[in-house]
Amino acid sequence: MASGQEPEAGVRPGSWQPLGARFRKDHLGVPGTNFALWAAGAEAVDLCLFDDDGRESRHRLTEQDFQIWHGFLPGVRPGTRYGFRVHGRWDPWTGARWNPAKLLLDPYARAVDGCYTSHDAACSAVRNWPEADVADTVRDNRDSAPYVPRSVVVHDDDDWYDDRRPKTPWSETVLYELHVRGFTMRHPDVPPHLRGTYAGLAHPAAIDHLTRLGVTAVELLPVHQFADEDHLQARGLVNYWGYNTVGYFAPHAGYSASGSRGGQVGEFKRMVRALHAAGIEVILDVVFNHTAEGAELGPALSLRGIDNAAYYRLAPHRPRGYADYTGCGNTLDTRRPQVVRLITDSLRYWVTEMGVDGFRFDLAAALARGGFDGTDGVDMDHPFLAAVSQDPLLSRVKLIAEPWDVGPGGYQVGGFPPLWAEWNDRYRDTVRDFWRGARPDVRELGYRLSGSSDLYQRGGRRPYASINYVTAHDGFTLRDLVSYDRKHNEANGEANRDGTDDNRSWNHGVEGETTDPEVNALRLRQLRNLMATLLLSAGVPMITAGDELGRTQGGNNNAYCQDGELSWLDWSLLEQPGWRDLCELTSRLVRLRRAHPVLRRRAFFSGRAVTPGGQPDLAWFTPLGKEMTEADWFGPTACLGMLLSGTAMSERDGSGRPLEDDSFLLLLNAGHEPTVFTLPGEPWAEPEAAYGTVLDTAAAGTGEPYPRGAVVLGGRSLQLLRVPARSA
Repeated sequence: MASGQEPEAGVRPGSWQPLGARFRKDHLGVPGTNFALWAAGAEAVDLCLFDDDGRESRHRLTEQDFQIWHGFLPGVRPGTRYGFRVHGRWDPWTGARWNPAKLLLDPYARAVDGCYTSHDAACSAVRNWPEADVADTVRDNRDSAPYVPRSVVVHDDDDWYDDRRPKTPWSETVLYELHVRGFTMRHPDVPPHLRGTYAGLAHPAAIDHLTRLGVTAVELLPVHQFADEDHLQARGLVNYWGYNTVGYFAPHAGYSASGSRGGQVGEFKRMVRALHAAGIEVILDVVFNHTAEGAELGPALSLRGIDNAAYYRLAPHRPRGYADYTGCGNTLDTRRPQVVRLITDSLRYWVTEMGVDGFRFDLAAALARGGFDGTDGVDMDHPFLAAVSQDPLLSRVKLIAEPWDVGPGGYQVGGFPPLWAEWNDRYRDTVRDFWRGARPDVRELGYRLSGSSDLYQRGGRRPYASINYVTAHDGFTLRDLVSYDRKHNEANGEANRDGTDDNRSWNHGVEGETTDPEVNALRLRQLRNLMATLLLSAGVPMITAGDELGRTQGGNNNAYCQDGELSWLDWSLLEQPGWRDLCELTSRLVRLRRAHPVLRRRAFFSGRAVTPGGQPDLAWFTPLGKEMTEADWFGPTACLGMLLSGTAMSERDGSGRPLEDDSFLLLLNAGHEPTVFTLPGEPWAEPEAAYGTVLDTAAAGTGEPYPRGAVVLGGRSLQLLRVPARSA
């Protein structure tokens, strides 16, 4: 339909709310779908419907209320594919990039069919214009429909009456970061047709591993509909991780065993139900900092063609371009009310209608840029953060920030307000440094092991504000961390330039895999040390899927484009005794953490006695069995002890009674040589009592209780001892 043509007789006014496509019956009982699109600066909007043969019909939406174009079409049912063509000014110098030749996804689409295929016609400007410096100012009038996906009408008919959310407290949470596709693609007990899908993750064989480990929540890498970048398609690769969103309401159709015409929505819901039934929460990794449309010469898939200047943060002195705080070409402008609404509507949808329990926000600092302070800096009073904190629904779910972006002043670890937890990369770096023998500042190590009070205590936050991790999807796997000194990303096709060079890893004398039994034994011990440290530290631990199995990526520390066996979990590793033992150790540590509140404290340690004459709740010891002095804190050390008192806890149970627990002594020796560690005596333990060994990473089992006195702490090893209780 050309601009200015009369409206279709079949299009009725409909309603301006809710946004998106909603199947319903009108006031006369006629079934159809209401379409509503916010496009403030547009001059006209065409709704485009596609039949099963791909033929397009266009319908002009003539009604507009509150900058929302809307209309009701009788007979349009769930499964119908659609898109929009939006008319308006072409004036890139002011950020206006309307181009009705481009078929656009509905930002509120609840399902998406088809994929973006890299082609110059998908761009609103002429990519290959002879004068490259002005190419983005020349409008491309070719039809993009053959190369872009379609939105799908979905029937919302689920009230979650039979779902039971686990509602796990933060202090009891153990996160498990996984990729929906990679987790089951090689699982022998998941039926082949379900591998790599939401249904595959919901399969009892997949859930059984999670429950045996004891994790309480899965943190899923992005499942919003995403697209593969042009440069990856040119190399025959894909965006495996999914940090390239095109649809904030649609579950990625590539992970669906039920098709892409709406079946992916119900399949995702069934996956959430199955995980909830097993007591496991679902956290989504969400990417609201940028979209797959990229920079000026990226494809026009949705927001760019709807209202470019309203959705994106434009460069202050060059509105043709974008302010890029994400390294991905664009940044969503969360200073704008409509952008905040898009994000919060999406979050509420995934909680209320899809059943999820929380979110991890990728590059969250970018969402807080340029708020009330009038600058482009990160503002913790930003409208977006304020909107989330006051929302009666979102303020009750788990909120996790990746507390940085790539712009100036973007590193904000410890800076987010209450209600937010944060990925704590200072924990990651410190623990890696300690166990590789880099001797970090002992004060830094002490803070990280005890909950990072230096970062999170102010403002009323708790130890569980710290999401502790040693590895994540981005970087080396745990096995590669002890097997490689350098990244090996050649398979990515970027000449090994991609991925960080700051790995803080140690190959233990051999780069990569080896048959040397001594090297392999030491590496396996280091894996036990790293996993035990993670699960015995105060804060919320996050395990990366497959680390408990000894998964390797062959030294690739940026496998974002590797959808294959390099990235998929290799379940056959469980058939090898060493890796099976590591998995069992991980499960045992999670159970130990769950059984002992002193290992998952809700309050920060004070280092002082809770009651007159009582023990301090936390004490630090040198190998001589003496409490560390001020001077000890300012010198490097490879060996120290951390005593957690279960009889000096300031916390109470649900009935208001003081919590009591066993006391534990955690001993860590990152040195190469064994160390004699004198065990603390009074007032910490009875003079003749015996400490009990709970864990020794240098031994196959737990061993016998040690006699009172001293223990030999093996080189590169960790021990956890149960402290004998004092008599009253």
